[in-house]
Amino acid sequence: MTLGAAGLAASLLLALVGPGAGPAHAVSGVCAGHKVRVLPFSKGRVEVFKTRGYVCVVLIAKRPGVRKSMSVSVQARGSRAVRDKGRFTHRAGPVTVHAGHRCVRVTGKISGRGVTSGWILC
Repeated sequence: MTLGAAGLAASLLLALVGPGAGPAHAVSGVCAGHKVRVLPFSKGRVEVFKTRGYVCVVLIAKRPGVRKSMSVSVQARGSRAVRDKGRFTHRAGPVTVHAGHRCVRVTGKISGRGVTSGWILC
């Protein structure tokens, strides 16, 4: 690979992956589409985005910094939930499902506290 091709490949990779994790308020662009819901709770919030039949969710901690147990999931009615779970410093997700015109259920949890949407976007 030539130096020019290597530079192009590195630039493309950086554009796809991003420069690194920023603060919790800097999550715009994580999910495609437009924001259709925000589900707040005591330790953070779940943001819900929709575009062309796909629903994407991301969980954002109110106080980022220290690693804590986080999970976020989205389930289209009639399908299994898709989940991101682990110990993160500021966000879990994004998680995306193809919902079409079906309702979805969204859950988010940080250190045992959380929110569940019930069936939404029907």
